[in-house]
Amino acid sequence: MINHNTNIIISGGGTGGHLFPALALGSEIEKLNSKINVHYVGSVHGIEKEAFMKKNLTYTLLPISGLHRQINFTSAYKNMLLPYRIVKSKKIVQKLFANISPSLVIATGGYASAMPLNEGIRRNIPTIIQEQNAFPGITTRWFAKKVSKIFIAFKEAEKFIEKKCILSGNPVRSELNKGNRDEAIKKLCLKNDKKTIFVFGGSQGSLFLNNLISKIVNELYNLDIQLIWQTGPKLYEKFKNHKNELVTIIPFIENMADAYAAGDLIISRSGAITCSEITYCGKPSILFPYLAAAGDHQTKNANSLAKEGASILLNEKTCNDSDLINSIKNLIFSKDRLKKMSKASLSLSFPNAVNKISKEAIALINNV
Repeated sequence: MINHNTNIIISGGGTGGHLFPALALGSEIEKLNSKINVHYVGSVHGIEKEAFMKKNLTYTLLPISGLHRQINFTSAYKNMLLPYRIVKSKKIVQKLFANISPSLVIATGGYASAMPLNEGIRRNIPTIIQEQNAFPGITTRWFAKKVSKIFIAFKEAEKFIEKKCILSGNPVRSELNKGNRDEAIKKLCLKNDKKTIFVFGGSQGSLFLNNLISKIVNELYNLDIQLIWQTGPKLYEKFKNHKNELVTIIPFIENMADAYAAGDLIISRSGAITCSEITYCGKPSILFPYLAAAGDHQTKNANSLAKEGASILLNEKTCNDSDLINSIKNLIFSKDRLKKMSKASLSLSFPNAVNKISKEAIALINNV
């Protein structure tokens, strides 16, 4: 039983897919045991830099970055700096461990998660990996044999991992399915009697999805379908002129519970956390996997929903605006089909994931 202040490290970030589970777990662990202090570790190059500061959390940012795969001078230069950044990051991590003596390390993925995980293993501290995707990331595959426990969100992931895994689902923010449709429609200045599509391409937005949606805005208007469209902060200026009385365009949505509550149909990429949020909210979806994702993991994520009838999977290389409009019409005007997809979606959710992983994490500390 933890009866004194205990420090733990949760490392992960780079993208929302790795950051949001880290934040959800940290919040739940501190809620379950007030004597546990969470110290977050991320990268100066990831979105966590702003998130940690905004939420007034205790954190350390490493200068580490991922390998740049583009073939140009800038990428080559950044890759040349990588060995220096690794050495510097390693020293920062070692100093952090010496200062706070963590009793547990949880890694949620991203290039900043590997170093604290490795240091935890080296020091024989209990370690946990929370793997979000159907195809495990490189950190999971590297450290699988050495960590104390691995939690996975998709059962398909276990065949790629050389260790017994715990199927828990992804930790998602508990408030996501608490939105009220009528209130959400009102807040978003939409109409209550119209079918609504919520489209987004992850926290940073998707240029492909935005371009595709821009081609069908007028047809959606003619079909009397309204749209909640999250473009991503950097892409907002390019697409904001498509706004009309049925189209609400937002750079970034803070209150995702409202957007999910308002949407009758979701159109999005198929990042792991996006898929988990969609099933958690029991929403039908049209998914466009990002084909350049490592190990094509977004296609594997989307397939896990599509094969159960919760989603329609479309390929960005072959799908055009006519294909998307036809898919939308076939779904959104069929109350029966939407209901079946919604039921299938909800059946794939793990509503207690964050609580389950957090309790197991605390148990690991107690057993030391």
